[in-house]
Amino acid sequence: MESFYNNMSLIQLLLKWKKHLIIITVLAAVLAAIFSGPTFITPKYKSDAVLYPSNIAPYSEESETEQMLQILQSGDIRDQIITLFDLGKHYGLNPEDPHYRTYLINEYSDNIKITKTQYESVQIVVMDSDPQIACNIIDSIILLYDKKIRELHELKFGEVVVMYSRALAEKKTYIDSLQRRQNEIMDKYGFISPSFELQEIARGYLGTSDGPASKVNTKAVNNLRKNLATAGSEAILLENLIVAEALNLADIQKEYDIAIMNFNRKYTYANIITSPYAADKKTYPVRWLIVLFAIAGTIFFELIIISIIEAAQKKQPIK
Repeated sequence: MESFYNNMSLIQLLLKWKKHLIIITVLAAVLAAIFSGPTFITPKYKSDAVLYPSNIAPYSEESETEQMLQILQSGDIRDQIITLFDLGKHYGLNPEDPHYRTYLINEYSDNIKITKTQYESVQIVVMDSDPQIACNIIDSIILLYDKKIRELHELKFGEVVVMYSRALAEKKTYIDSLQRRQNEIMDKYGFISPSFELQEIARGYLGTSDGPASKVNTKAVNNLRKNLATAGSEAILLENLIVAEALNLADIQKEYDIAIMNFNRKYTYANIITSPYAADKKTYPVRWLIVLFAIAGTIFFELIIISIIEAAQKKQPIK
């Protein structure tokens, strides 16, 4: 019952002040509509894109999406976008202002949002007074992202290429030194082959039939045995080393070829799920929402003021 009487009192109060309420509320709505117009608030258009990372590997414990987010939000890409679109001038900032840089970065952060979505993708949202510039900024951010990743990969794989190139040169030099020493031994001692063929030659000499030439064969065998005793072990060791080092050289050459391939590759590093476009309708400000809040706020404050006036009148003594 008390609630009913309170409601009746509120209705009576509204009826008593209805003219004032209507006039002031209409005036507030008109002013809100005027001041939310393009003359006072520059309309902004929204362009957005959704990306997934590709052809990249995460660092440490971060995911590919987190790596993409870090690079897209980097100061390097931000500064290039600011320079490319001359955003200081575009945002109407004074370059002579001592806080120009701070204001510029704040404007950039307010108008360009790069966030991670719940589906492990990255969304880029740009708000701008020019719908085409908003679209172009997103396209440029994606291109600069690809360029940045490519530079990082070229730097990384460039180091790998240099490392394997040095290893190849050192391995080839070492194998050449082994082969020179092998040739010296083969020329000096008349070896045809350090291992297998030397054994076959020895069997040939030892297996010859008896006859007038047996003394020659015996002398040759003795010379062969003497040479084998002097340099045979080194010749066999050199042959084994050359074979082993040639296999190592082949492995290094394979890794070098892979590094060269990675260094020269021209990949893109973002899969564009939603492409940006130039909007044909402004996103900000939402004039009807501003007018609605203005009306609601005006009525609220009117009721407070009316309540204060009514309370003051009740306290006045009756004459």
